Amino acid sequence: MQLIESENTSMMSTHLLLPLGLHIPDGFLTVPVALAWWVLTVIAVGVAVRKVGASLNERQIPLMGVMAAFIFAAQMLNFPVLGGTSGHLLGGALAALLLGPWAAVLVMACVVALQALLFQDGGLLALGANIFNMGVATTLIGAFVGAPLLRLLGGQRWGLVLVGFATAWLSVVAAALLTSMQLVLSGLSAAVVFPAMLFVHLFIGVGEGLITVAALGFVLTTRPDLVTTMASYLNPATLQRPLNRRSILGVTGGGLMFAVGAALLSPLASGDPDGLERVAEDQGFIDRALDPFFNLLPDYTLPGLDGPISTIIAGVLGLLIVFGLVYGLTLLLRGRNQERA
Repeated sequence: MQLIESENTSMMSTHLLLPLGLHIPDGFLTVPVALAWWVLTVIAVGVAVRKVGASLNERQIPLMGVMAAFIFAAQMLNFPVLGGTSGHLLGGALAALLLGPWAAVLVMACVVALQALLFQDGGLLALGANIFNMGVATTLIGAFVGAPLLRLLGGQRWGLVLVGFATAWLSVVAAALLTSMQLVLSGLSAAVVFPAMLFVHLFIGVGEGLITVAALGFVLTTRPDLVTTMASYLNPATLQRPLNRRSILGVTGGGLMFAVGAALLSPLASGDPDGLERVAEDQGFIDRALDPFFNLLPDYTLPGLDGPISTIIAGVLGLLIVFGLVYGLTLLLRGRNQERA
């Protein structure tokens, strides 16, 4: 989240509020490249809606909403890596290991879309690429690499540490590779983009892995009965425990409080440029970024309110909205599935 000054050809200066991470702003990708990834994303999300609608169970409904709120809040907490660069949680592998691949795709798609629409974090034309990179690729790696690895390790809890870290790190590298490929297809030099993006995201992936391991350990220690994938390898009997309304309300309320706690810490996040922003500055293509054509809550702040309180309120508002969006979507899919049955 940096105030970046770029000069145009007439030496007049403009200012962009440009929070990046792996959120690609409009202008970095050409229209054909952006549209191609929109097509891939629509297909992937469509498959996810169909799969989740056919298999959604009552354990996933509260956890999907809470997971969306937590990932949204956690992505506001940039951590420092290397000199003058920061990273933040993507969360796709974490969501996939806890929810399964297709539920995780829906959660991540809602988070990334809300970030673009409400906070102008990433471009609208580039939104298809952003959802695919951070929400589809990362979740598929988490599920289809992580679950077989855990099964191979015999479902041991020590294996959870290895699998969680490995898949989270790999998901960040994969997202960085996809972003680099899209930038190269849009006219940037492969010799410049690939080494720079991969180098910084190798280190960001370490932070992603550590956060993922901590979150997995917390959930599986406190409420393994809610987990639909990894808990089935660690202790299949946990999936047979009935859930009552009080339990669901407790999980939902507790999860939201945890997400709000993360949002309260957002003013303490590193102010250094994120990975993509740092590469764009160093390699000289930052001036390709376009100003958003509308501003609702730009740069995770409330218009007319300055300081940390503005960021906190905007963050809490965002996590509540994404929770409601995902929770409502799961109820809708659950209802449609019951009607068909």
